[in-house]
This record gives sequence, structure tokens and C-alpha cells, in this order.
Amino acid sequence: MTVIAEILADTTARMDRAVEAAKEDFATVRTGRANPQLFQKVLVDYYGTPTPLAQLASLNSSDARTLVITPYDKSALKAIEQAVREMPNLGANPTNDGTLVRVTMPELTAERRKEYVKLVRTKGEDSKVQLRGIRRKSKDELDALKSEVGEDDLVRAEKELDAVTRAHVDAIDEALKRKEAELLEV
Repeated sequence: MTVIAEILADTTARMDRAVEAAKEDFATVRTGRANPQLFQKVLVDYYGTPTPLAQLASLNSSDARTLVITPYDKSALKAIEQAVREMPNLGANPTNDGTLVRVTMPELTAERRKEYVKLVRTKGEDSKVQLRGIRRKSKDELDALKSEVGEDDLVRAEKELDAVTRAHVDAIDEALKRKEAELLEV
């Protein structure tokens, strides 16, 4: 019984991480507001090394559509500006005043909002595929125990595995629904 409990606990922990990763991924898709989370996956070429923007600069929202990036090292200013300009799905044009970078987010059109909803749905589906992969691996681990534990225990464990999977898929669906509502809000 303890082996089954360990497998289910490990599965739950891995699925929790997958749901958190999905939520973080949803946060990188922009809405109408300037949000520092949009830039969490931006990598800046800092002395030849791809470095996360958050390690090179502080990010602050000065108003609803403007984000101010203040680098800790002024020599990284051009590289930060270039990395933000090349970021896909943002459509922002950063300006550099010699000490900081201002990023003004353009207004979202209805067409662009729909594109972002499609993108978020794709990310949600990818996350669900990841959950199903975790479930499949755990099911295989449970099936490997067939000779060691009783049939009833395995059936009970599989039902519990299905319930855990369903709960995590529902969590992704809920986060997806919130993000879609946020994107479609004008």
C-alpha cells in the first residue's frame, strides 16, 4: 500500500508543478495592461550569456500601458531594449533615454485579442497533454506493481489517479477561463 501512496503523492506533486507552470505561461500573454510578468521569459544577451531580464533590471508599471525597466548595469541598456523589441506576441516599441527603458503597450484590437485567446487555449491544451503524460507514466508504474499488490488495491489506486488528474485538468481549465475573460475584457 505504501508504494501506491508514494506513486500517487509523486504524481500529485508533478501535476501541481505542471498546473503552476501553465499559470505562469498564461501570465506571459499580455492583456491590455502593462504587467511585469509579461517580461518574465525575456532573455537578454548579457556579455554573450542569455540572462533573464529580471536578473538585470527592475520592472515597474508607471501607468496602465507603460512599463519602466531600470537596469542595474547601464551597459546592458541596449541589450535589454533589443531583447524587448524582439519579443514575440508583444507588439511594443521600447524607448531608451540613456538611464532606463520605457515600454508603451499598444492598445489591443479585437482581432489581436482573439489571437491571444487562441494562443492561451493552445498553451492550455499543451499543459493538459503534459498532465496526461504524467498520468500515463504513473499508470504504468501502478501496472508494474500488479504482482506485488492485490487487484482491488490497483483498481482503487487507478480511480484515485483519475480523480487527481481530473482535478488538475479542471484547475487548468479554470485558469484558462480567467485568462480568456481578462483578454476579452475591454
